[in-house]
Amino acid sequence: MPAFHDTQPHLLHSQPGPSALLRATVDPAVAIGTLLISVQWFEGQIDGRYVILALLVFSLTFPGSLARDTESAGALIRDIVTSWLAIIALLLLLGWASETLGAFSQRAILAWIAATPLALFAAHRLVPVILPRVLAAEGLQKTAVIAGANELGLRLAEHLRTNPFLGIRFAGYFDDRGTARREGTEPSGRLGSLSQLAEYAKAHRVELIYITLPMASQPRILGLLEELHDTTASIYFTPDIFLFDLIQARMETLGGIPVLAVCESPFYGVDGLIKRAADIVLASTILALISPLMAAIAIGVKLSSPGPVLFKQRRYGVDGREILVYKFRSMSVIEDGTVIQQATRDDPRVTPFGAFLRRYSLDELPQFINVLQGRMSVVGPRPHAVAHNEMYRKLIRGYMIRHKVKPGITGLAQVNGLRGETDSLDKMKARIEYDLAYLRNWSLVLDLQIVMKTIGVVLRKQNAH
Repeated sequence: MPAFHDTQPHLLHSQPGPSALLRATVDPAVAIGTLLISVQWFEGQIDGRYVILALLVFSLTFPGSLARDTESAGALIRDIVTSWLAIIALLLLLGWASETLGAFSQRAILAWIAATPLALFAAHRLVPVILPRVLAAEGLQKTAVIAGANELGLRLAEHLRTNPFLGIRFAGYFDDRGTARREGTEPSGRLGSLSQLAEYAKAHRVELIYITLPMASQPRILGLLEELHDTTASIYFTPDIFLFDLIQARMETLGGIPVLAVCESPFYGVDGLIKRAADIVLASTILALISPLMAAIAIGVKLSSPGPVLFKQRRYGVDGREILVYKFRSMSVIEDGTVIQQATRDDPRVTPFGAFLRRYSLDELPQFINVLQGRMSVVGPRPHAVAHNEMYRKLIRGYMIRHKVKPGITGLAQVNGLRGETDSLDKMKARIEYDLAYLRNWSLVLDLQIVMKTIGVVLRKQNAH
């Protein structure tokens, strides 16, 4: 269920092996199993109402993702609880909208809500320990070797070693280079040269071979592939392009010619429709609920200081196109020029009423109108003023990649302590790293997690100036 574990490109995005289906189904199986047990315990029978609920739960939790062995218990608990609360919030919203909340047993549902996070934590801790032993005992664990003891090969091997629930046993490397040429990176698991790989694979029944040789080594790669044709191993080529910072990388074909996308929006095809539909539903619901509050704020802004109620500022939207973003005016000045000073703690430009709005992020509420207009999203990288964009794009590598998606009212950086003023280049770099991590790891569940975490951040008044 945890939707965000790391910010590195996944070298094994769709890992083969008998555990792949189990990894994807642990979360939905646990959530649905706990639901059925709770209903059976309190109701005595399971009818159509709970079958429909189980199907909804499956759609929201599949595919799941088992936590890494190296993830701390605290981080795992936090990921599970926030993901589960986001799912429950969405189910409650659907039940309220369809007027079906009263159709379910309150005791059974409350027991299910409370028990599921505990069951998920136990599953995430036990499955990675038990599964490799079961696979090994049943002879289902696959043996893998890596051709190429370079940086990419070392990273790939580390991924195999630290993820035993993949169902893969890493045997070692094959490489032609000597120790001196590797500049001290001689791996302890070197099994021989590339010319020995085919014979080793046949003699030891190797099932998976990963080739991580650089693309400049085309003659060696072609020769190795020719030798490996006499084996039954599955062969995967992992080019050194994956050492670069990839965003939503995927392979496609154009007229039968393979093309690799190295930097693409996550909202491609159906995912784009899902994201837009979620934005419309969330923004419409929230605006309907907060319209009286927005009217009161508008009156307060007008009475507190001279000037317009709404502040319109130019920001960069998707693909770097300029958009106008709405906010309740919280300052005595309206800046939208080539040089803009960020708001700081005790900023004299902020009016007393504006300080109250900023403390609870109420000045951002008009941006839900921007979401309905299609200029923004509920969740995404926060939009920066045009002047700040032009400055930071020259200082931070990959800064403009964040504009592959619509800017958001809240984002991954904001719920990880980077809300408000970024008074140093390091803080802005950290914010951009979170923005790019959001692009790599986007899912609807991640969006719901961020929305839920944002509520807590706002209530704690964290970094609001």
